[in-house]
Amino acid sequence: MSQIHTLTMPKWGLSMTEGRVDAWLKEEGQAISKGDEVMDVETDKISSSVEAPFSGMLRRQIARQDETLAVGALLGIVVEGEASEAEIDAVVEQFQASFVPGDGAEEDLGPKPQKVELDGRTIRYFERGSGGIPLLLVHGFGGDLNNWLFNHEVLAAGRRVIALDLPGHGESSKALQRGDLDELSAVLLDLLDHLDIPLAHLVGHSMGGAVSLNAARLAPRRVCSLTLIGSAGLGQEINGDYLRGFVEASNRNALKAPLMQLFSDAELVNRQMLEDMLKYKRLEGVDDALRQLSVSLFTDGRQQADLRAVVQQGERPVLVIWGDADAIIPARHSQGLNARVEILPGQAHMVQMEAAEQVNRLILDFVQTL
Repeated sequence: MSQIHTLTMPKWGLSMTEGRVDAWLKEEGQAISKGDEVMDVETDKISSSVEAPFSGMLRRQIARQDETLAVGALLGIVVEGEASEAEIDAVVEQFQASFVPGDGAEEDLGPKPQKVELDGRTIRYFERGSGGIPLLLVHGFGGDLNNWLFNHEVLAAGRRVIALDLPGHGESSKALQRGDLDELSAVLLDLLDHLDIPLAHLVGHSMGGAVSLNAARLAPRRVCSLTLIGSAGLGQEINGDYLRGFVEASNRNALKAPLMQLFSDAELVNRQMLEDMLKYKRLEGVDDALRQLSVSLFTDGRQQADLRAVVQQGERPVLVIWGDADAIIPARHSQGLNARVEILPGQAHMVQMEAAEQVNRLILDFVQTL
């Protein structure tokens, strides 16, 4: 029995409305498997690859190189089994006749951000999926929940997944009290309480890894597992020049050099990314929050928290993911850990964005075996 599948423009993150086709990675007539990268697409945030949600043969490339299309628009046709050209023509004609860009239907595919008051401050979060032990995504220094825009939907297949903006970041309250890990971890645990989640898998990137490690130290019975991506808290070294440059930057030119250190492909640091980051940095309270965190956690370019013992005690499974070209926190901090360690060749600090497919598969394989 044959099936004709429509491959459509995905929605990555809350603000994505369209994408530009950079290149097809598969040719017409080529067999593809579920999860294969089929084409590269550029958005106003970052470039990434569209993965096939099904297996079959790519029978028709609808979208053309350099064409900009709305979220949900038809990119191509994949057929499982046999189908005539006339049958494919009919599916394409019906899709194009009924598709209305921006009619709101595609918005239903995206997570809905929510805000909650926790201990006198506003915390933004969003969640997708249901079932299983929930998974909480914790971003790093200067980031926000959009750092997970290539991970959240995939990880939420059959599982409840939540991402948050830590205090001082995103759309959460900017004011900090002490600006230490205990304060940030307490917010994380308070959010789990609010969402009535007694036990969670924590996935932390960079500073978010240290926040997750510290949450496991403070409330060990609340944390089922830890996934640490380019994590702080596992060694002393950190790129102090990056931190100073990022905190002090007040224009695009000053901000570009620090941000380029985050990625293995420096071209990802485009004008829109710089504008978005500057817009965030100019919000009231952000400058004070970033400086407070930098001084408290990374004094003089040295990490102040040593949380390796949380891993070494072996109270819960730990997955460590690192890019071997990480210029912010060295991958050698993963050595000697009582954990499953995965080093991704050629990848930099934002590995969950640049190597999203690999990272997603590692995380899913890890939590599904627990």
